Amino acid sequence: EEVREGARAVPAGSVVDVVARHRDSDGELLEPRVAAVEILNVIRPTVAVCWFVAFAAHALHTWPQHRERLRSGDRAFAVAFAHEVRRFYPFAPFIGGRSPRDVEFDGTQVPAGSMVLLDLWGQNHDPEVFPEPFAFRPERFLDGDEVRDIDQWELVPQGAGDPRTGHRCPGEDITVALLSALVLRLAGLDYTLPEQDLSISLGRIPARPASGVVLTDVRPG
Repeated sequence: EEVREGARAVPAGSVVDVVARHRDSDGELLEPRVAAVEILNVIRPTVAVCWFVAFAAHALHTWPQHRERLRSGDRAFAVAFAHEVRRFYPFAPFIGGRSPRDVEFDGTQVPAGSMVLLDLWGQNHDPEVFPEPFAFRPERFLDGDEVRDIDQWELVPQGAGDPRTGHRCPGEDITVALLSALVLRLAGLDYTLPEQDLSISLGRIPARPASGVVLTDVRPG
């Protein structure tokens, strides 16, 4: 509201500026609460990327054979690598929602109002969906030299379905864009990875490498 009234200046084109001045299909400005939610939808995936970048560094250390292809600037492979990081690593185990009506699912009755959990980890490691699910293979998301189409119910690290109507993070595309760009940057660096605890506990939400993946002597490659 302060931005709209001119009481607070923000950079033109910034997230706050764009959201504050956005008009819906009826030509109306967004309600302040809705505008705040939309700003959070940008902040959340940006923060989440920090976790995924740590996982990406973990992956490059564990499977260094992928570094050279990333160093070549292969953007399609960088996106595939980002998808595989999000699939392979346990950022969050599940998400929940309430059933809006009585539903029967796979022979089980789900009464309206019931809390239902979507097993993100299980889906992303289902061998019927992803063969050899505990192998780190970015190539599974490529079709030749291009990123293949991914069904909205297939890869679900940040929810499933259509983000406009389902339970999927609307900031997922931002996450993928940032992560793939940072993966290219990370692969292009030389650094030392000192002795540390790189174990990942599934009991921590969100999960992360115990030491956070500490890099030293970082320099251009």
